[in-house]
Amino acid sequence: MILLVLGVLLLLVAAGLRAGDPRLAPLARILGIGGPLLIVGGIGLSTLAQVEAGQIGVVKLFGSVNPEVLNPGLHIINPLATVVRFDARTRNYTMSAVHGEGAVVGDDAIRALTSDGLEVVIDVSVLYHVVASEAPVLLSEIGPDYEDVVVRPIARSRIRDATVYYQAVQLYTEKREEFQARIAESITAELASRHITLEGLLIRNISLPDSVKGTIEGKIQAEQESQKMVFVLDKERQEAERKRVEAQGIADSQRILTESLNDRLLRYEQIKVMRELATSANAKVIVMGGSDTPLILDGTAP
Repeated sequence: MILLVLGVLLLLVAAGLRAGDPRLAPLARILGIGGPLLIVGGIGLSTLAQVEAGQIGVVKLFGSVNPEVLNPGLHIINPLATVVRFDARTRNYTMSAVHGEGAVVGDDAIRALTSDGLEVVIDVSVLYHVVASEAPVLLSEIGPDYEDVVVRPIARSRIRDATVYYQAVQLYTEKREEFQARIAESITAELASRHITLEGLLIRNISLPDSVKGTIEGKIQAEQESQKMVFVLDKERQEAERKRVEAQGIADSQRILTESLNDRLLRYEQIKVMRELATSANAKVIVMGGSDTPLILDGTAP
């Protein structure tokens, strides 16, 4: 298009020079030749359209959208038509409270109310891509700024709608994955009806009020103390069981020993003791009475 404009301008300048000073006639002839060449070159280039890798193109002529999709590569089109290019790759639209992380500069996090009336601040990333075969319809119905028209408002609205089903503590603990899946399911259907495929929805962060954070931290600490007490009780039970088994073993040993004792064994043990006393270096007096147990006296006693 620029070459066309330059070519026309050169022709107009050449015509003006011919009508003016004759000394400028050579320059007018040069411009008269260069102008048509630029026009021809501009027309030739305007019939070519290049679509880069990862993109798709849609041809638009005087407000009419061509239903055919241009894949990556070089294409010949009407020189008066324009090509609207869409990114066919995965796109990431992030809404974050951290400056510089999201698509919008500044705090763009989603603030929503939970079922217990508390406000939570949610950072989220939406991963999606345009359905390539439906790009012409997308251009006709929504336009090239579909991200601001469709993706952003739908995501923010559905996140707020889903938040009211959960308490703030649940979003921070056991219900987080369920919350994320619920939002993704609702957004998937709406984006699909608008020629966009949702690839994933990521809850990046959930900020709770300070009072709720204190409650959660206290609950976590109490659970840890409870688990510690369970461990101590289990250890004490195991120690008590060990002692019971040990006592049972001693009792069984004593029972077996008691059952094995008889008169002959006792007499045998008595004889062994007397023999050891007799061979002892100390003087001993052994009194053998009528009883089974002898009386042993030390001979050194006065």
